[in-house]
Amino acid sequence: MSAPQDICVVIPTIREYECVREYVANARKHGFDTDRLFFVLVTEDFCDTDAMETMLDEEGVDGAVFDGTAREAWFAEHDAAEFSHLIPAASHAQTSFGLLYLWAHDRFEYGVFIDDDTLPHPEEDFFGTHMRNLAHEGEIESVRSDESWVNVLYQSDTDLYPRGYPYAAMDETVETDTKHVDEVVASQGLWTNVPDLDAVRILMDGDLQGQAQTLTEASDFERDFVAASGQYLTVCSMNLAFRREVVPAFYQLPMDDNEWEVGRFDDIWSGLFLKRAADVLGKQVYNGGPLCEHNKAPRSTFDDLANEVAGLELNEHVWEVLDGVAADADSFEAAFAEMAEALAEGDFDAWNNGAFLNHCGEYMRDWLDCLDRVEGAGTRAAAADAAEVPADD
Repeated sequence: MSAPQDICVVIPTIREYECVREYVANARKHGFDTDRLFFVLVTEDFCDTDAMETMLDEEGVDGAVFDGTAREAWFAEHDAAEFSHLIPAASHAQTSFGLLYLWAHDRFEYGVFIDDDTLPHPEEDFFGTHMRNLAHEGEIESVRSDESWVNVLYQSDTDLYPRGYPYAAMDETVETDTKHVDEVVASQGLWTNVPDLDAVRILMDGDLQGQAQTLTEASDFERDFVAASGQYLTVCSMNLAFRREVVPAFYQLPMDDNEWEVGRFDDIWSGLFLKRAADVLGKQVYNGGPLCEHNKAPRSTFDDLANEVAGLELNEHVWEVLDGVAADADSFEAAFAEMAEALAEGDFDAWNNGAFLNHCGEYMRDWLDCLDRVEGAGTRAAAADAAEVPADD
């Protein structure tokens, strides 16, 4: 009897989609049952979707490919066309479509985000480690700082801070102790080779092609850890596994495709929602392994800077808006609804592009409505198809 197909693997891609082959090979090498995996490739109309589908067939794994046209059709088929605006055009935040696909199919208990410019470390059981992290019950290092922020690179001898870490929270004093955890809802794998930095920090590290000169190694991540309750951290979607229950609070915001031209903070701010909700509910975000190799393609650092600068001031303050919100929430959905309210109704005129936060709050409300519309719809449709009886000749 085959294993249930309970893991939805979401990969936004326009270039290096064949990274899938390496992740499948890694699973088989380590004895992880690939029948558990369903790959959702989120791409664009100008990409070769036929080649992507052929690759999935050649690898012997199930999956589906959604370019822009296919996404629009999916929304229509699920009576949710009014919510198609939730998925921004030509943006990494299109990973949210993968969340919707997962939510529409009850068989998926877990999701995994993978970026197409990453590869698994051959010696690490990529999927198996993520699943073990999500099932972790026991002691683990707990980290906090006097700035209420944890740098995921705190173990490194470098002075790097990852993309999304507030500038005002730098030069923090770090404290560690040991904590018993037994309700892990997300597993963030970290990265070797090219660190995940913002453009300002890359420029300071001396590179004009988006490639930090200071690279990371496995020795920079010797211990797995959690950020203590009340502490925030950067959550990057390039190597991340999560439980189904977090989907309502994990929307990747409408970056790039907005009148304020704010971009590059989709996974960063969704990580704030996730961490705040997890803290309220007494649950944890696990960080460390499995490591992946981040092979970022060269591109203009100044282009990245142009995409980031509109949201830099907001990034200094979003976490402060969320901190303290939803203290009495009893679910990820309820916590997210209160955070949506705080952003949609807040007065942020004092900050550059503050109205973008109001815009995000409205989209967050739409996200919850969309989830209500599509929840289980794919499962119901499949059951209806299976129950159809052919007409008599």
